[in-house]
Amino acid sequence: MIEMPIERENILHMSEIESMAAEQPLLLQHTDARGVVTLTMNRPAAFNALSEAMLDALHEAIEAAGGRSGTRVIVLSARGRAFCAGHDLKEMRAAPSQGYYDRLFSRCSRLMMGIQRAPVPVIAQVEGIATAAGCQLVAMCDLAVAAESARFAVSGVKLGLFCSTPAVPLSRNVPRKVAFEMLVTGDFVDADTALRHALINRVAPDGEVAGEVERLVASIVARPAVAIRAGKALFYRQLEQPIEAAYADAAGVMACNMMDEAALEGVQAFIDKRPPAWQAG
Repeated sequence: MIEMPIERENILHMSEIESMAAEQPLLLQHTDARGVVTLTMNRPAAFNALSEAMLDALHEAIEAAGGRSGTRVIVLSARGRAFCAGHDLKEMRAAPSQGYYDRLFSRCSRLMMGIQRAPVPVIAQVEGIATAAGCQLVAMCDLAVAAESARFAVSGVKLGLFCSTPAVPLSRNVPRKVAFEMLVTGDFVDADTALRHALINRVAPDGEVAGEVERLVASIVARPAVAIRAGKALFYRQLEQPIEAAYADAAGVMACNMMDEAALEGVQAFIDKRPPAWQAG
């Protein structure tokens, strides 16, 4: 039998890669001087699948960032060829039980609601595929910018599993018939289609997504933090209210906002025909 040293070397090399990957943090974090927190999912070999550990790491990082007064924006990105391929299927099949799955999907829902409850805008920076719970992640973010080559799907139905939890934010982002077609076919849609149906906000050429995200970030951090924080909370709250209650809620928030120093200065600056002199933060 002929020896095949190249294959053996490849096996060793893959083993080394897996070992190195295990030593890397699941989530990379960086905060710049403006208070922009970038969270980068770091499981490229697993297409950034949402393992239990990744779910917890994301939730804890978003909660911590949102709890800091200096945070202005959270950007969620990923290393590798995929933004996020959804749940870790190998982990899901390791010890199947109703109780385990109840806990797992509750854990996932906690993360998704944590994104909405974060007091600052959360932006998805999507490069590569975003499938199943990965597409759910994009839909739950307040804003999303994608590369031209990015693709989106809620593909669980192809495995016999209807993407019920991804359906919640998907159906709140895109038209009902579009959402339902995606859910019952599991087929991919490209970035231009996702943009047309409002799953994402902007599309950028491959390699230029970070720059497009930065333009969006710069526009947000140029506005008073107090207005953005109050506005995000009200935006999601009023969506779930009857219209009369929504108006009452919004009027109260706007009246309080109007009494804030930032709004008083902004209005006066408009009257004086000068740029507003807002304090940082």
